[in-house]
Amino acid sequence: MSTIQANLIEPSSGTTLTLGASGDTVTLPSGVSMSGFNSVGIDDNAVANAITIDSSGAVTKPLTPAFFAKNTSTRMNVTGNAVLYTVIFDTELFDQNADYDTSTGQFTAPVSGRYFLQAQVSTDGQTTTNTDATFQLNTSNQSEDTYYNPGNMEGTAATGQVSINNSGIFDMDANDTANVKVRVNQGTQIINVMVNSFFSGVLVA
Repeated sequence: MSTIQANLIEPSSGTTLTLGASGDTVTLPSGVSMSGFNSVGIDDNAVANAITIDSSGAVTKPLTPAFFAKNTSTRMNVTGNAVLYTVIFDTELFDQNADYDTSTGQFTAPVSGRYFLQAQVSTDGQTTTNTDATFQLNTSNQSEDTYYNPGNMEGTAATGQVSINNSGIFDMDANDTANVKVRVNQGTQIINVMVNSFFSGVLVA
């Protein structure tokens, strides 16, 4: 193998500089960086591997914002009497870019894009007199509200829970936030948010 050392290689005027031929492999050694390279369609601004393709062709994007958080303890007496409660999902199963806050229940978009968000909230303590409720999947730009009758949906006495969920693709700007809220009308503030509740999201475009 021969070594060529040069500070500048330029093609002849009006021609194209070609490296290698069909069937050749051109390798950029580890630790070598490229500057002034204008990519087409893909911008390489990452400080680590942003896209990995394994030998089977499976593609992973380990830096893509993605999270899943769940509730691990009952939130007592948080709604009823038309109180709007922001649900705190206190435990992360994963948070790929550290964008979800377990203390506030809030996800903050690190970059502008389209995010798929999904959430479920389970409550108990409602009775047949609690006929109106709202489940909200909120972002800074929009709110998707689901209206339901928790008293009519309540499970058997063994569980006594109502579960409601929603999902969608949301347009979010960098630093926009997303959270989940629930409000049960009628009665007094004695309705609990149970552990069978979760909030997840991922940047899709």
